[in-house]
Amino acid sequence: MARFIQTLGQIDGVRPLEITAQRPLGLAVSGGGDSLAMLHLAHQAGFAVRVATVDHGLRAESADEARAVAQICADLGYAHDTLDWRGWDGAGNLQDRARRARRSLLAQWAHSHGLAGVALAHTRDDLAEGFIMRLSRGAGVDGLAAMQPRFVQHGALFVRPLLWAARADLRAYLRGLGVVWSDDPSNELTRFARIRTRKALPDLARLGLTAPVLAEVAQHMADARGALDYATDTLAQAALTQRAGIVTLAPHWQNAPFELQRRLVQRVILWIAPADYAPRGAALSAAIARIKGGNGAQLAGVHFLPHHDQVIAFREARRAGPPVFGAEIWDGVWRQSGPSASNSYTIRALGADGLAQWPDWRSLGLPRAALISQPSLWANETLCATPLAPEIGQNMPFLRCPAADSLYHMRLSH
Repeated sequence: MARFIQTLGQIDGVRPLEITAQRPLGLAVSGGGDSLAMLHLAHQAGFAVRVATVDHGLRAESADEARAVAQICADLGYAHDTLDWRGWDGAGNLQDRARRARRSLLAQWAHSHGLAGVALAHTRDDLAEGFIMRLSRGAGVDGLAAMQPRFVQHGALFVRPLLWAARADLRAYLRGLGVVWSDDPSNELTRFARIRTRKALPDLARLGLTAPVLAEVAQHMADARGALDYATDTLAQAALTQRAGIVTLAPHWQNAPFELQRRLVQRVILWIAPADYAPRGAALSAAIARIKGGNGAQLAGVHFLPHHDQVIAFREARRAGPPVFGAEIWDGVWRQSGPSASNSYTIRALGADGLAQWPDWRSLGLPRAALISQPSLWANETLCATPLAPEIGQNMPFLRCPAADSLYHMRLSH
C-alpha cells in the first residue's frame, strides 16, 4: 500500500499528481487481477477516482465483465463508465489495434471528466514480457527500455503506478480481500506473441532470467534511453530551427554519432507529421544516407531537401491532411488562435491556388515544394492567412503549432 501511494505521489521524480474530488484519478479497470488490485489499492489509499472499462466487443462475455466492474465500483462508491470499441475489422495486429483504441478512448474520457490522469495497471511481469518480445525482434535501446511510468498521449496524462509489483503478489492481495477477478480466455491463446512469451518465462527463470532480473535490465535500458534523449535534446537545440513548420537542419548535425543522427531525423519526422510510431530500420537509414549525400528524401510524409548549405524538412504536400473547420486541428499540428478565430474559416494546405494569391512568396527564398504544403487559413476561396506571410492576414486569426517546443524535447516511447 505504501509503495502504491508513494509511486502515485511522485512518479519518476516528477511533481506529484494533484488528485482532488474535482480532479479525480482515472483508473482503467478491465476486471482482471492487476487492474482490480489497482482499484482496491486506490480505494484503501482514499483517492478520489473515476473508473472506466473498455469493452472491445470481441467476446460475448465482455459486456458482462464490464457490468461486473461497474457493480464493484458502485459498492465502493465510485463512478464507472463503459467505453465501447467496435473498430476491429479483422485486418492487422489485433492486440496493437486494441491497445491504440483503448488509449484513444481513455484519453477522450479523461478530457471529458477533467481527470488528473489515467492509471494503467501494468506490472513488473509486463515489463519482463515486453523485454523478451522485443529482444526476439532484434530491438534496440528504445524497444528494450522499460515502459515509462508516466507519459502523455492524445493530450492526456497516463501513469503506471504498479510497475514495481509482481502479478502473483497482486493476486495474493486480492485473495486476502476475498475479491474474485476475471481471467480473459485470450490469455491462453498462444497465437499471440505475448502469451507465448508469458508461458516461456518459467523456462527462462531456470537460467536466472527471472521477471525481476528482466525488469531490472529493461530499467537499465530506460536509463540509457534517457541519456540518448538528453543528448538528442542538446543536438536539436544546436542544429534545428523551425519557422512556420519548416525545420532547418544545420550542417553540423552530420558530425554527431549515427545513433543521434537517427534520433534527430526521427524527431523531425514525428514533429512535422505526428504518428504513433517513428520510422525505423532500413528505410530510415537509407533516408539518412540520401540526405547526407546531398539528395532529397521522403519518409513517413516528410520531405527532406538540400537548401543552400543546409537541409530543410517540411510536410510532403501529397500527404498533408484534408481541410478542417473552426477549432479543429489540421494535419495533427495546426490550429486557429487569437480573438478573431471563427468557425467560418477553413485550415488547409496552401497549395498552388494559395501561392497564386500570394505574389511575394518568392521573396522568402524557399522552394515552391516547401510552401504548397504549408498551413493556411481560408474564407471560402480566399486566402486569409499563412504563418509565413502574416501581412496577408491582418486582423485575422493566426495559425499556431501548440507543440512547437517539443521539437527540442520529445520522447518517442510510451
